[in-house]
Amino acid sequence: MSVPMHRGQREPFVWEGGEVLAYKESDGTFRSVTRQVLSDAEHGQGTSLRYFEVGPGGHTTLEHHEHTHVVVPIRGRGSALVVDRIVPLALHDVVFVPSWGWHQFRAADDEPLGFLCAVTVERDRPVLPTEEDLGELRRDPAIAAFIRV
Repeated sequence: MSVPMHRGQREPFVWEGGEVLAYKESDGTFRSVTRQVLSDAEHGQGTSLRYFEVGPGGHTTLEHHEHTHVVVPIRGRGSALVVDRIVPLALHDVVFVPSWGWHQFRAADDEPLGFLCAVTVERDRPVLPTEEDLGELRRDPAIAAFIRV
């Protein structure tokens, strides 16, 4: 099988040659999220580019880990917790999630949030917050109001 050099969109925000998958289907830490892998180890860059789409009112998992992310919103509206700040997300912003930084992405209630996410191909497993971590995060009223677990 040859490595694809081009992956066109077969419809808006759905690319040829890949599947739209429910993200973390069984763990219950997110709501209304899909994932598409656009580029991975087969391209030899050491990075993976994925497209995530969070449905209206949905959210990704509240987590942290050693590997970093670079996120670029390309559809809709939303906001994100990045370390200790809630940031509004506009199309084509660039969001850097540092190593061990808490993060969670949320779509607006009335439209989906779609974003490209670049990570290293070899990466560690996400770590979910403990009750102690949640207590610390919730000390900030804005973060307490934002996070979903």
